[in-house]
This record gives sequence, C-alpha cells and structure tokens, in this order.
Amino acid sequence: MSDTETWPALAVDSWTDTRKTLHLWLQIVGKMEMVSTPLVNHWWNVTFQVSARGFRTGMMFFEGHPFDAEFDFIDHKFYLRRADGRQVSIALEAKSVATFYDEVQEALQELRLRCDIVPSPNEVDPAVPFAEDTEDRPYDAQAVQTFWRQLVAVQRSFMIWRAGFAGKDSPIQLFWGSLDLSCVRFSGRGAPKPPPALHVPNLPSWVMDEAESRENFAAGFWAGGSPEGSFYSYAYPEPDGFRSGKVSVGRFDDTLGEWILPYDEVRTSDDPDTMVLTFLNETYGLAADLAKWDRKLLDVDPHRLDAEIYHGADRSPLY
Repeated sequence: MSDTETWPALAVDSWTDTRKTLHLWLQIVGKMEMVSTPLVNHWWNVTFQVSARGFRTGMMFFEGHPFDAEFDFIDHKFYLRRADGRQVSIALEAKSVATFYDEVQEALQELRLRCDIVPSPNEVDPAVPFAEDTEDRPYDAQAVQTFWRQLVAVQRSFMIWRAGFAGKDSPIQLFWGSLDLSCVRFSGRGAPKPPPALHVPNLPSWVMDEAESRENFAAGFWAGGSPEGSFYSYAYPEPDGFRSGKVSVGRFDDTLGEWILPYDEVRTSDDPDTMVLTFLNETYGLAADLAKWDRKLLDVDPHRLDAEIYHGADRSPLY
C-alpha cells in the first residue's frame, strides 16, 4: 500500500457539515457507553476504539446483558449488537440528528436494552437537545471513510510510540466530546484542579477535574489546527519552559496552548511514521525532562525482547 493510500488527504473545510453530523451521532452512542460501564481512569470507559471497519465501543451491560455498538464506515451502517447474536442496523446517510437519535432509541427497545442518557451534546455551542435537532444534515460517505482511514494510520504510529513507555498510559482512543484520537502518558504524580480557562462549552467542571487529575503528557490527532488536521501534544500541568523548547518538527501554537504538527506535512514526507514518532518523542521528552519525570523507570526500549521473540532474516517467531 502506498503512503498516499495509507495517509490519505482530506481537507478539513471540505467536510465540515458532515463532520458535525458524525460528531453528534458519536455523542449519542458515547453517552450510552457512559451510563452502561463503570468509570475507568480519566473516562477511558466512554471512548471509541478504531476498528477494522470504523469506530466501536467497548462492552456495555444492561441488567446483566452484554452488548456493544459500532459505526461501520465500509458498509456505512451503525450496528447495535447483543452478545447473544441479536443485532439491529441503522443506515448511515443524510438525516437529522433527531432522526438518528430516534432510530437508536428504537433499536435499544427492539433489543430490550435501555440507556438513560442526558439527551443533549457536550463541548459544542449551542448544545441543541438531540430530539430537537431536526435540521436535515449531510453525510458524505467518502469523507467519513477517508477520515477513518486517517485514524487507522495514526493508530499504527501511536501504537509504536506507546510501546516505548512502561508507566501508566491510556489506550489509543477516540473521545466523542472533542472528536480526537489520543494517547496519554502519566508520571505517577497528582495534578492540581484544572483552571477555568481549560473548561470547554457545555461540559461540567467535574468532567475536566477527572480527566486532568494526574500529571500527564497528552498527544493526539484531530480535524483542525491546519488545512488537513493536526497532530498535537501538551503537558498538564505545563512545566516552565515547555512552550519555548526546541524540537525538530512541529511548532508551538500559543492560541491553542499545544505543540502542533500539520497532517499534510506528515502525509507528504518521505517517512510519515518517523516524522510522527519524532514529534511525539521530542515533545514528550521536553515535557518529561522539564517536569523531572523518572524516565529511567518509565521509558523502555520497545525492541527489548526482539532477540528472544524473533530469529533469522525473516524474523520468524520463536515463541
């Protein structure tokens, strides 16, 4: 597969309205996960995982009945599935948020499940309740599929980066509030309550208090910040000197308060994975050194067991 196929181009402005549609649909299902799973560190239980077909939830439960859900961007269907094999599908196509919300409620009833959510979105303004958002909305299937393929490529790079850390870190996960794919490393120390400046529209302060309750270095990708989207990284709390540090790729955006690496620079580079890893490793190293993280304990060589696992030029497995 060529880099063009692996790292597809998608102008952020070319699918703005469709992205808003997808964002709100994901919020409906993400809120279902929130009320059907126990809280895990920093809301890790409410996120989506990038799958081989789209975005899927983790396992959810209603009165002992396990179920999950998936947005399939190959067939462009939403699936709600019980572990006993029963499932309902909903077409992903142009429709209002209210219509999709009603279809999801009907699917839950058909499968004898219930998820009592707060039926309005977060981190957007205005936050129109789902059932009242009756405006016809577009769904550009090709754009959505391309965005998913971007996240598949990002997922691979992040998996390589994640392998170099032995401390507490998050899964690679898609947050439905901010619509970004992220991975977060933690020092093991606590952190102060986030200041009001970090709070976002229509999001309770206790959500951010939990999200940033431990000292961390966060990295991710979202459809913003540059013409084709951006990789980002930040540290919380931010150590002195972080934003004025020196790295070989990317730049610090004073407005966002984050390091930014434009996706199009990655896509058109000779080695996209290496550029992403350089950005992640250098900005992490900057933050961790300034904040005096115990890097001898936390950082590991991701290839430390290669000799035990593989042998020969073809890297045949030994175990």
